Amino acid sequence: MTPSLITIVILGIAIIVLVVWLILLERRIAKLVGGSDASSLEDTITKNQKDLGELFAFKQAVETEINEIDKRMKKKLHGVRMLRFNPFHGTGSGGNQSFATAFLDEEGNGAVLSSLYSREKVSIFAKPVVNRTSEFELSEEEKEVLK
Repeated sequence: MTPSLITIVILGIAIIVLVVWLILLERRIAKLVGGSDASSLEDTITKNQKDLGELFAFKQAVETEINEIDKRMKKKLHGVRMLRFNPFHGTGSGGNQSFATAFLDEEGNGAVLSSLYSREKVSIFAKPVVNRTSEFELSEEEKEVLK
């Protein structure tokens, strides 16, 4: 075989390989486009971009709503604790009818409601609470329910 014949055979094989490769690429492009032209692919990309923009806007709205709900939840009644006690130890009057109750939100703000019970009268006190403390003097029972 002459060198020119070898070159022609090599070029022929290269052309056959390239034609097979071209046919495979054409099939893949046809699957990708899904239609007779590239406009269906462009439409699909445009629709996906639009859907992605809507999804991002929805995500932002959901995050905003969750943050608002979280803020509101922190202000809602989070804990209630009640302690019954006898303020008149040893006298026999009152028993354990007196109580101190704390109503607090997540941040420790709210009120303490106290009752002192005796046979003659019942006294009820309400004290505002900020950060689990009050500007008014608290009894030991009121301090206990704030813990």
